[in-house]
Amino acid sequence: MGGPLVALLIALIVMLVTFIIERILTLNKAKGNASVQAFFKSIIDMLQQGNFDGALAACDKQRGTVANVLRAGIERYKQVLVTESSADKRLTETQRAIEEANALEVPLLERNLIALSTIASIATMVGLLGTTIGMIRAFSATGERVGGVIDAQKLAIGISEALVNTAGGLLAAILGIVAYNFFVNKVDAFNYTMDEATYEMLQLLKGREAEKK
Repeated sequence: MGGPLVALLIALIVMLVTFIIERILTLNKAKGNASVQAFFKSIIDMLQQGNFDGALAACDKQRGTVANVLRAGIERYKQVLVTESSADKRLTETQRAIEEANALEVPLLERNLIALSTIASIATMVGLLGTTIGMIRAFSATGERVGGVIDAQKLAIGISEALVNTAGGLLAAILGIVAYNFFVNKVDAFNYTMDEATYEMLQLLKGREAEKK
């Protein structure tokens, strides 16, 4: 009923569903094992007490994006406490470690988002192409007359093909666009949470260094 392009539309929809499931699983894993707010509060308490080992253990237990970034900063700060005598260098090294960890985590959060957007655009074009082909067949049927009568079966097949491709293309496009926007908002929320958490941790460490002076 839909012609050969329907197979391509089905393949695009299957790819969309696969990417959506993968993004859901990845972002759920990125949240970690417990509430991010409760985890971060416990990290702040431990850092205020100077319990760096406890903070690292909490990051290992929490896992997830925020925990990985904070762990990189805490671990580097713990190392430079021994090797660096300058407070500015210690904070600079800590911030560098956080930025490096953040640069590794963000691409994982954004993976396959471009694919979702691209598939949504391609599906629209494929659906439009299938619609055009179907309408060409429908109009061709009007020109093929048997005994002066239009072949209604060929006309119906052409119109059906056009409508099926239109519906398939719109379905894939809507699914892809909604999923893309949803996951982009999720990633933005993760990035904001990471920025806020790392900023507060760096401010706390700066405060500790100022107290030492």
